[in-house]
Amino acid sequence: MELKPGLKLKSAGTTAEFIVIRASAGDVDLTCAGAPLNADGSGTAPAAEATGELLVGKRYGDDEGTVELLCVCGGPGPLLLNGRTLTAKAAKALPSSD
Repeated sequence: MELKPGLKLKSAGTTAEFIVIRASAGDVDLTCAGAPLNADGSGTAPAAEATGELLVGKRYGDDEGTVELLCVCGGPGPLLLNGRTLTAKAAKALPSSD
């Protein structure tokens, strides 16, 4: 599936939903708790047990910074991009007001 910023993604296997913030060029394989993510939430529910929890309002991305997703509806994880786990990004520190 090709990602574009602003695209809303759902999974048939979980309640989690995401909005694409940053996308890489080319086709990617995104899964949440073992079920594929797509725009209409179609697909089959996963056979494997979900692990971890995806939190509302958190941004998830890969180590290279090529893909970033905003979680708009929480649910069980893990969130995978081409077999690699996407992790929650840390909040950026605000500048000091000395």
